[in-house]
Amino acid sequence: MQSIIEISWIELSLFSFILLIPLGINYFLKLALAQEIIISSLRMAIQLVLVGLYLQYLFILNSLWVNLLWLLLMALIGTSSIIGKSHLPKKPLFLPILTALLVGLLPLLLIILIGLLSPAPLYSAQYLIPLAGMLLGNSLSGNIVALQRLFTAFKDREMEYEGLLALGASPAQAAFPFIQGALKQSLAPSLASMSTTGLVTLPGMMTGQILAGVDPIIAIKYQLVILMAIFVMIILSVTTALLLTTRKLINHSGLVLVALKKE
Repeated sequence: MQSIIEISWIELSLFSFILLIPLGINYFLKLALAQEIIISSLRMAIQLVLVGLYLQYLFILNSLWVNLLWLLLMALIGTSSIIGKSHLPKKPLFLPILTALLVGLLPLLLIILIGLLSPAPLYSAQYLIPLAGMLLGNSLSGNIVALQRLFTAFKDREMEYEGLLALGASPAQAAFPFIQGALKQSLAPSLASMSTTGLVTLPGMMTGQILAGVDPIIAIKYQLVILMAIFVMIILSVTTALLLTTRKLINHSGLVLVALKKE
C-alpha cells in the first residue's frame, strides 16, 4: 500500500485555478453568479483552513467540555442554517429544530463511540467531531426539503386541510398527509444515493481514506457505518422536526400560526 502523498500549498493554489471554469460558464451564460462563486470559494477555503488549525489544537487538548461545546456550536449553526434556507420564522422554530437535530445526533454518536469504535478517551475529538460533522452536515438538506414541503403544502392545499378539519379530523390527523409527503420527499435523495453507492458513486469518506493509504476493505467498513448512521440521522431528525414544528405552530383549533416568511 502506497504511503500518503502530500499536497503542497503551492500545488493546491495552482489547482484552485480550475474554478475559472465555472466562472467562464457564468460569464458566457450570463448567470450573474460570479460574486457568489468567488465569495463562496474564498469562504470555503478560509473556513476549512481555520477549522483545520483549530482541530489540530482540539485534538491535542482533547477536553470533554470543549468538545461538547464545539458539538453544541455545530448543532446551533446547523439549526440556524436549516431555518434560514427554509425561509421560515426563526423565533418559533429554533428550539424544535435544534431539538430534532440533537435527538437524531446524540444517540447515534453514543452507539458508534461506545458500541463500535470505543476510542480512548470515549470523547476523543479525533472521532467525536468528524462523526458529528458528517451526521449533521448530511441531515441539513433533508430537513430543509421537509420543512419547505410541509409549509408549502399548508399554503397550497389549505382547502384540503380545512376540509379535513371540518369533517371532524383533529389538527394532527389533518396535518398527517402533509407530514407524510414531506418526509417521503426529504428521504428520496438519500434512498437514491444509497441504491447507487459503489456502482455509480464512491463516497467521499471512503475515497479520502483510500487516498490516505488505508486498506480499501477497512475504508468500506467505516463508510458503511457512516452511510447507515447518516440515513438514520436524517429520518430521526426530519421526523422529529416535522412533528415538533406542526405541534408548535398549529393551535388546538387547527389554525396555522405562522406565515411562510422569515421574520
